[in-house]
Amino acid sequence: MSPSQRRRVAVVMAAHFVASFAALGVPPYFGKMLALSLGEQRSWLAGLLYVLPTVLTAVSSPFWGRLADRVGARPMLIRAQLGLALGFLLAGHATSTPLFAVALVVQGLVGGTFGASNTFLATFLAGRNLRDSLTLMQGSARAALVVAPIVVGLALPVGDPVRIYQHLFWLPLAAVFLILWVTPKREEPEAGESGPKQPEASVSRPAFGAGEVFALQFLFTFSTVVTFPYFLAHAERVPGAGARGVAGALFALPHFVYLLGAAPLSRRVRERPRVLFAASLLVLALSLVGQSQASSLPTLAAARLLMGLAMTVCFISLHGFVADVVREGSAGKAFGWFEASNKWGGVAAGVAAGGVSAAWGLSSPFLLGAAGAAVAAAYVLHRVARTALDVQARPTLGEKEGTHHVEHAR
Repeated sequence: MSPSQRRRVAVVMAAHFVASFAALGVPPYFGKMLALSLGEQRSWLAGLLYVLPTVLTAVSSPFWGRLADRVGARPMLIRAQLGLALGFLLAGHATSTPLFAVALVVQGLVGGTFGASNTFLATFLAGRNLRDSLTLMQGSARAALVVAPIVVGLALPVGDPVRIYQHLFWLPLAAVFLILWVTPKREEPEAGESGPKQPEASVSRPAFGAGEVFALQFLFTFSTVVTFPYFLAHAERVPGAGARGVAGALFALPHFVYLLGAAPLSRRVRERPRVLFAASLLVLALSLVGQSQASSLPTLAAARLLMGLAMTVCFISLHGFVADVVREGSAGKAFGWFEASNKWGGVAAGVAAGGVSAAWGLSSPFLLGAAGAAVAAAYVLHRVARTALDVQARPTLGEKEGTHHVEHAR
């Protein structure tokens, strides 16, 4: 990767981090905002508004992706940041629950910075460079997920917490200025840079088709996110985990593992992505079962560490799979559907978590997540075995030549 490319990747990462910081840091406080700022007494609305932007991003991402392929990735990246800024501005001045919901609708429909950022990266990166950049982008999202709720919680205005959006409004605007300042208007690679175009001979067959990648992304997201809504309540029942800050630290632990392990693990995962992906899905399932049955703090912490390791390998593998199916001229479409599958997985997980926890208790979302990971692992192993059989069934070059000589002699 050239210095120019590294600079652009760094800018896109920074822009995505500040946008994610605002988008991920505030939703945990929706209940407080609705009650204190908007006088809303219907507590169930907090959960509905929590998933509203996610649903709308899932619906709109494929459209924005296709549009990026037609008009350019850079304008769509700027559009996504401005969409977030507009949504935050409206939310910061909302005086009622309907107006606050409108702001979230704008955020969901016009935002979508993750897909837009990845599409932009695909305009000047390909193959291993693109996969590694997607891993870094996921790292910026993990960092925001860890840091943002803490910082936002400390910065919430007393008595009127919804006004925090008036300050967060400046973050995506700052991201826009960063993008305009550093990234060129033309998205083609500069002279001497390795861009997305590859010679046909060097393009290997993808490990999975695009539809398979999106389905696996859905299952992986479902398996992890289904545990999020009730993890704190579940953890606090474990002796020692109810102390102040302990449950929150346990929640953040897998994301810390990703931040520390993504870079050193990338090279190893690159060597055998499908096998390691299947193995990490099985480890993820095992860690979720362990969390559901944990009766001591060390056991729960060990299961969370194992989850973080498995989650990291899964992310790296998925980034490689999606980089393989991205083709010049259709990166926006690919990343639009990739983001949509991720969002739909999160939505399905949130709905399922509420249903199973009400019916079977706080441990049940972990078991449901384990089942989802096991299903994904079974499919990947099936594909690996089928590919191995296909390779064995193909005639070798020597066999082909021998057959050719026999045919010629006849």
